[in-house]
Amino acid sequence: MIYFDNSATTKPYDEVVNAFVKISTQFFANPSSLHNLGGQVEELIKQARLQIANLLHVKASEIFFTSGGTEGNNLAIKGTALQYSNRGKHIIMSDIEHASVYETGEQLKSLGFKITYLPVDQNGQVNVKDLEAAITEETILVSIMHVNNEIGTIQPIEEIGKILKNYPKILFHVDHVQGFGKVPLDLYEAHIDLCTISAHKFHGLKGNGLLFKREGVRISPLLTGGSQEGKLRSGTENTGGIVTMAKAMRMIEEKRHEKGEELLRIRDYLMEQIGHIPQIQLNTNPTVSAPHILNFSAIGLRGEVIVHALEKEKVYVSTTSACSSKQTKLSRTLLAAGVPENVAEGAVRISLSYENTMDEAKAFIQTLQQVLQTLNMVMRDSK
Repeated sequence: MIYFDNSATTKPYDEVVNAFVKISTQFFANPSSLHNLGGQVEELIKQARLQIANLLHVKASEIFFTSGGTEGNNLAIKGTALQYSNRGKHIIMSDIEHASVYETGEQLKSLGFKITYLPVDQNGQVNVKDLEAAITEETILVSIMHVNNEIGTIQPIEEIGKILKNYPKILFHVDHVQGFGKVPLDLYEAHIDLCTISAHKFHGLKGNGLLFKREGVRISPLLTGGSQEGKLRSGTENTGGIVTMAKAMRMIEEKRHEKGEELLRIRDYLMEQIGHIPQIQLNTNPTVSAPHILNFSAIGLRGEVIVHALEKEKVYVSTTSACSSKQTKLSRTLLAAGVPENVAEGAVRISLSYENTMDEAKAFIQTLQQVLQTLNMVMRDSK
């Protein structure tokens, strides 16, 4: 099996799974309980929060645990909207945000907020001049993802942060779900106020994530009823998920230092070999993209047909975001980047992890060529 769908989810590390079982069986008490068992669990969560804060080079009091990227993005955006609606109802984001950001913007539009969706260039990047031009006296939030989940484009987060430093009443939220563990981001240096991370994107467990909220920033909670997470996110904490997320974060950072260059070599090899196939158009620009995501289109074929044909060969890739892959619409990201519809419908995404190898990449190229040859023959015979 060749698994090249790591942006959808990653296989949990064995160490993560084993630790989760141990914690869930030995430290099962509610951390809010007054007895000693609850105190032990509370201490585990406290240690995990501190470890994560150290990895992100922020304060432990700025880390809030969530169920993952979708909740983190919703909490950051809706929490800001609820908190500051009396100040203004204008939010800026890009045309190619993840659905959990984009659809949150659409929902807020129905509640009277104005959302400005910034255009992107052919590489999928926003223009910082467009962003600054879009700011009004009503603007309360800018939400821009760090690494695009479909084509891998890295946004100029540091530049945006410098601009927004001149607008102290505007909060800056970054969806860092695809970037963490692959593309470093200094949250303080980039002047980020809110940042979302999800554990299952770096070999942690599904249903776990965090929201960084810079000290002094106020947002309204979406879940109320308890005092957990500083009253920002009520609900009994997922102790096993939280502790193992800290473990996965430590491990992925070690892998980044050990295998970062190899990951880039594999991605570049795939881009070079795929680019030699006449039928293929590359939709990822390697000079502005993360080292683990590659998007291409097979012109004349449909992306989902290629995905299923590769699946029969035990090769696993995807078309667009896993959150949108079962929808019949063409990729909003590719269309926003100017990719024609007939090209966008043949799009396929490869997403790598540090566990992938060059041998897998070479085998993938051979399989892809065979699959395309077979599918093209079927297309010709059907005409």
